[in-house]
Amino acid sequence: MWLERIREPGDLDDLSYEDLAALAGEIRDFIVAAVAENAGHLGSNLGAVELTLALHRVFDSPTDALLWDTGHQAYVHKLVTGRRAGFSQLRQTGGLSGYPSREESRHDFVENSHASTILSYAYGLAVARDLGVDDHRHIVAVIGDGSMTGGMAYEALNNLGHSGKRVIIILNDNGRSYAPTISNLTAKRPTAHGTLRTDESEASDTPPLVSRIGDWLSHTLTEIRLNPTYVRRQRKLEEFVRDVPLVGTPAEKAVEAIKAAAREFLQPPAFFEALGVRYVGPVDGHDIAELEPALRNAVELSAEGPIVVHVLTQKGRGYPPAEDDDEKNLHDAPVFDPMVGPPKAVPTGYTQTFAESIIKLAEADPRVVAVTAAMPGPTGLLPFQERFPDRFFDVGIAEQHAVTGAAGMAMGGMRPFVAIYSTFLNRAWDQVVYDVALHRLPVVFCLDRAGITGPDGASHHGVYDMAMLARVPGMRVLAPSSAQELEVMLSDAMVLADSGPVAIRYPRGRAHQVDELEVGSGLAGRKVRTAADPASAACIIAIGKLVATAQKAAEELAAEGIDVTVWDARCCCPLDPEMLADAAAHRAVVTAEDGVRTGGIGMTIAECVGTASPGVGVSVLGLPTQFISHAGTPDELLAKFELDAAGLATAVRELLSAP
Repeated sequence: MWLERIREPGDLDDLSYEDLAALAGEIRDFIVAAVAENAGHLGSNLGAVELTLALHRVFDSPTDALLWDTGHQAYVHKLVTGRRAGFSQLRQTGGLSGYPSREESRHDFVENSHASTILSYAYGLAVARDLGVDDHRHIVAVIGDGSMTGGMAYEALNNLGHSGKRVIIILNDNGRSYAPTISNLTAKRPTAHGTLRTDESEASDTPPLVSRIGDWLSHTLTEIRLNPTYVRRQRKLEEFVRDVPLVGTPAEKAVEAIKAAAREFLQPPAFFEALGVRYVGPVDGHDIAELEPALRNAVELSAEGPIVVHVLTQKGRGYPPAEDDDEKNLHDAPVFDPMVGPPKAVPTGYTQTFAESIIKLAEADPRVVAVTAAMPGPTGLLPFQERFPDRFFDVGIAEQHAVTGAAGMAMGGMRPFVAIYSTFLNRAWDQVVYDVALHRLPVVFCLDRAGITGPDGASHHGVYDMAMLARVPGMRVLAPSSAQELEVMLSDAMVLADSGPVAIRYPRGRAHQVDELEVGSGLAGRKVRTAADPASAACIIAIGKLVATAQKAAEELAAEGIDVTVWDARCCCPLDPEMLADAAAHRAVVTAEDGVRTGGIGMTIAECVGTASPGVGVSVLGLPTQFISHAGTPDELLAKFELDAAGLATAVRELLSAP
């Protein structure tokens, strides 16, 4: 097997194209098997196999910096750089991260699992190189999977073009982010041979003559534009024409007009070149023999400034279940049987409850609209999109735009529900504060994947939302402890939003189920369990999924003869005054939240209880201020930080035993 012989990028150098084709097949089989066993990102990596091999043959990593955006397309890069053995524990404790990791390899520069950032990193590295501080020869930024829909990518492109920095940008265009890419750059997407197709219709097997001529011209012009000799001669010709007496300037303008017309008709470089970034392509991203000369010529052309090489790839290539998945090309997958592929992804747990509830709200109120940032499937909005296509808005990987766009919708009389992962809301902090909250607009933020999320690692844990949002004037922050609570909170949010924004945060995975009578309402907390004698008992105030944990801890303590009151906070901001007063009447109080402890809700509770009853002991349990790795399931990680039933029970015992 060829894959067993690849321990570092240099091992690729002597392989023939036939050998590389065999290696690519082995890599695809290996990745399918690894993801089937451990779960992870599948489709994006299957589509980047040949591109990754070509990059490592043309460039010398890590002397040349290969940067990946987003990091979930870097599995092949990890294989080529000697980490094959680690895939047996992909995304597991002690195993490989699902993203590039600086701790794993000198070939990884950016631990980048959030999109649209890599061009800014590339710009900064190029500045350092040109100032003689960094010794990287070439800076190569691979951006794809819809990352070009993010505003930060455009900011960096503009700056790169203006500065003229030598950066090689690989636009890995597979026409998708998680769902189909929301962008005019790929709305009319060239095929691997230059013809255009739309997302709505594929090119026929026998295209018309004009299409074949356009195909040939586009491919030919790409080869010409990639030829450094042509570029040098073109520049000399332009200088000569410009210097011809009397007719020089008009002739130069005529040449430019002809070139511009050809670009507009055959290729999409006008956008890039208007920013000062040279464009070449499209290039077949699955043909290494075509990729390598394109990349080598791009190196020479980059001497004059940044250059984009437009590479066309197929997400999920080589694995039929991924190729046939219309929703996401198996962008990510759970553990599955590789012979049949994973089952069709459907919303589960809290996400399922959200999906069903928002449709009910929209049926009852025509003002309800749904907004997402390239995540319609994972946030549960595909059923809404099917039911209300005119009231569903996927803005691409553009969280800032999603939030301010929702603000505009709210100003216009709508009731926007912004469905987004908790960790991704961090990217739109300014917009939440000043575009929504400052205007007291009726926007409802539905924050999926709140708290510890498990094997996706530090960048995906949703641990900051409560601490941050609770400091926003006028924001109401709700945390359901059950599927039934989430349904009630979504309904209540329609009324609460009349006076400003509402955020509802809920975790990934199974949703706790309760009787319809075991729910609260509005902004009030709900007492789950009452101690007979509060003055000698402890009170646990728990948030969200930790309410069930607090109940288990209370049962454990009751078996020891320790009486405990349990409150479901429900509303993290503002806190229920009745709940706080009741807690202050106890001998001790323990708070539990799956968010950062410092500056979190528990500290606010402790301050309020301490003011009302200075003698009451308070223990605040939450997550530490540190980046939490992918080492463990959510329950394992919560137990590590004493946020399981045993940890809560221990905190109660320690407080009650204190003098």
